[in-house]
Amino acid sequence: MTWENTTHDWARAIDVRHLELIRQGPAEFAPGGVLHLVLEVLAYAADEASERVGGHAVVTLHADGSISVADNGRGTDTRVDDQGRTVKKPVMATKDLRFFDEPSVSLPDGHPRRGMSVVAALSEWLVHTNRRVNGSWTQRYEHGIPVTDLTPIDSDGTTGTTVHFMPSPDLAPVESVPANFGEHLTVALRGFPTR
Repeated sequence: MTWENTTHDWARAIDVRHLELIRQGPAEFAPGGVLHLVLEVLAYAADEASERVGGHAVVTLHADGSISVADNGRGTDTRVDDQGRTVKKPVMATKDLRFFDEPSVSLPDGHPRRGMSVVAALSEWLVHTNRRVNGSWTQRYEHGIPVTDLTPIDSDGTTGTTVHFMPSPDLAPVESVPANFGEHLTVALRGFPTR
């Protein structure tokens, strides 16, 4: 495969050493705890929305302590390899080449953006559901390691990404949410710092 690597290395689906590094330094990679993970997911959603000149995401706090962020972007990039297999951009289990080694963008909490692998590595589990014009699928991770293959799901006529994750219990919880938050918060993605 000779795909151009702009954000992630398409040649590898998982980087175990990278994920271990994150798990060994949660205070460095998720300062502020769970809120930072949510902001990482929103930044990823905003990247996808930038291709559409805006969009929105819905953040949901679930009763079991898990969080989901669902956006209406184009969905995570997928390609077809030489054998006709669908390959997705390895955003969850490899480093973001733009930010990880030389963080240059701060998220709204004032801490550096590092990429989605931080969220996956610092979550007990994460389910990535992807809807694109050319197909939809889901995949589950545990501590950043994929534990399922891409599992096709029926199209519902929409595009976008849902990242549903259970943050590590060692991370600081979100201390406060807006009084009108309820279970859901809709976030406009235009202008969200991504690059």
